[in-house]
Amino acid sequence: MSIILDPIALEDCLAGGLVIGMATAALLLLNGRVAGISGIFFRLLGRGWQGWQAGFILGLLAAGAGAALLGVKPPPALAATPPWLLALAGLLVGFGTKLGNGCTSGHGVCGMARLSPRSGAAVLCFMGIAMLTVFLVRHVL
Repeated sequence: MSIILDPIALEDCLAGGLVIGMATAALLLLNGRVAGISGIFFRLLGRGWQGWQAGFILGLLAAGAGAALLGVKPPPALAATPPWLLALAGLLVGFGTKLGNGCTSGHGVCGMARLSPRSGAAVLCFMGIAMLTVFLVRHVL
């Protein structure tokens, strides 16, 4: 099986990664806070939001809404997935991030940039499980 990369999609990924990097660096430099989305979101359920947390979550929602308004289509596999299954997957990811004390954004983007040993271990675990899952789904099941 060969993988063909669409140059436009690759440019979008690079631009998105650059924006994410700049946003997380700005949050750390200006607020001294790590941009761990699960931690930010779970504060909504617990002790409430501070202004920057509300802005962060609203910015995520606005980006999705803006993409939809611009006519950006989800990948075919995602578009074909039933909404109830997407909701279940989201709940399981939320449970996993709470159980694992962090998410891919907090550990993978911010923790790795700070050379955190704990984040390095977390990234090795979730990337290893992700690779195993893809292998099992594509080649075994």
